[in-house]
Amino acid sequence: MKGNEFQSMTDVELTKKLQDLKSELFNLRFRHASGQLENPVSIRTCKRNIARVNTEIRARKAK
Repeated sequence: MKGNEFQSMTDVELTKKLQDLKSELFNLRFRHASGQLENPVSIRTCKRNIARVNTEIRARKAK
């Protein structure tokens, strides 16, 4: 997802999305450790999306 897609979400949706992304990252790491992950780039993408959500949450708190 792009950063501007997160800007249109509400605070509740952002926290829900953050929880979903963190659980997805856990699953990706688990699959990577067990050797079942086909695309290791998906871990990096998930981390970046988590960072984008956190950035948007912090920007809203600063306002």
